[in-house]
Amino acid sequence: MHKVQRGIIMNTKLTLTIEQSVIDTAKRYAKRKERSLSDLIENYLKLLSEEISQNDIALTPTVKMLKGSFHAPENFDYKKEITDRLTDKYLKQ
Repeated sequence: MHKVQRGIIMNTKLTLTIEQSVIDTAKRYAKRKERSLSDLIENYLKLLSEEISQNDIALTPTVKMLKGSFHAPENFDYKKEITDRLTDKYLKQ
C-alpha cells in the first residue's frame, strides 16, 4: 500500500490473514506473471476502489429502483438492437 505524505508516496506494510492454499496459488500466479504478490494485491485493490467510485455516481431514486431489474440474454447485442430500432424508425417509414 502507498501512503502519501507531503506529496511523496510511501509504501506501508499490511498484514493479512488468508488461507494458506490461497496464498500458495496466488504466489504461483504472481510468479508466472513475473510480478510480486504485493503488486497483484495492490492493483486488485485499486481496481476494486475504482469500481466502488464508479458505483457511487449519483442515481435518481427511480433509476436505483430499476437497477438490476432487467436481465438481457447472454447473446444480447445491444448495438444491433439499437441499429435495428433506428433503421425501423427512420428508413422503413
